[in-house]
Amino acid sequence: MSDATRDEKSKRKAMLVRASIYIAGTHLFAGFVILLFALGGRH
Repeated sequence: MSDATRDEKSKRKAMLVRASIYIAGTHLFAGFVILLFALGGRH
C-alpha cells in the first residue's frame, strides 16, 4: 500500500518537474523570438 502511494507521488512529482521545465523552456524560446523581432524591427 505505501509503495503504491509513494510511486504515485513520485510519478506526480516527476510530471510536475517535467511540465515546469517545458513551460520555462517555452517561455525562454518565446522571449528569444520576441527579442529577435524587436531587434529586427529597429533597423
